[in-house]
This record gives sequence, structure tokens and C-alpha cells, in this order.
Amino acid sequence: MDSELLERITINPEVCHGKPTIRNTRYMVEGIIEYLAGGDSIEDILQEFPDIEKEDILACLAFAARSIHIN
Repeated sequence: MDSELLERITINPEVCHGKPTIRNTRYMVEGIIEYLAGGDSIEDILQEFPDIEKEDILACLAFAARSIHIN
């Protein structure tokens, strides 16, 4: 499941200066994580950004978790 979610996260030097984004859009992973850290719920984010799907938000969380994982 993790790998399917992570496929939603793209890194493209032509989009947002190569920062990780959701499905090659201008929605940056960093921004979604900041909304969640600020107390917004998944439902709040989905209402604010109707073209984002719940799986996109879960993918942002999976990407963040994978990014800080230490072997």
C-alpha cells in the first residue's frame, strides 16, 4: 500500500523548483504536512482543495514518514 501511495508524490524540476508535489501539480507535500501540523483535518484540506483526494494526503504522510526513517 505504501508504494502505491508514494506513486502519487512526484518530483519534477519543472514544477515547484523540484520540491515533492502531489501528482505533478503545484500542491507541495510540505504545504499539506504544514496544514495537518497546524491542526487542519483531512476533511478540512479536502474541502479547501477539491482536486486533492484523501489518498493524496495519506501519500504526503507516507512520504514524510519515509523521509525521516532511519535504518
